[in-house]
Amino acid sequence: MSIFDSLHINSSGLSLERLKLDVISTNIANVNTTRTEEGGPYLKKTVSFEESMKRTTTPGLNGSTEKSFGVRPTAIESDETAVVREYDPTHIDADENGYVTKPNVNMADEMVDMMLTMRTYEANATALEASKDMLKRALQISAD
Repeated sequence: MSIFDSLHINSSGLSLERLKLDVISTNIANVNTTRTEEGGPYLKKTVSFEESMKRTTTPGLNGSTEKSFGVRPTAIESDETAVVREYDPTHIDADENGYVTKPNVNMADEMVDMMLTMRTYEANATALEASKDMLKRALQISAD
């Protein structure tokens, strides 16, 4: 394991959480969007991610191994379930029966997701600072 692996792992977590915050803020901004360029209401977006694996070879040993190298986003997906239909014949996007198809964004859920994502981001930032402190102390010990 390299001395810098923890920095790479924490930075990948920070990048993922920043992307998740961007998607959550887009969902919140479009909570009332009933018409998009694709047609229909805005659909809630979510970020899918997976563990990022890195193939490594160790000198003197045959073969290679895979080890965790943080996380990486795999997709930003639209949630097409639970679209809300509301009766409002005065709305500009109402159909012939007076129903408007609203976005499937629940503001309370988005706020909870945002708080969780912010706390995870803060935990990654704290872990990154701890890794940097350990590296600084290792350099100080070797200099003495």
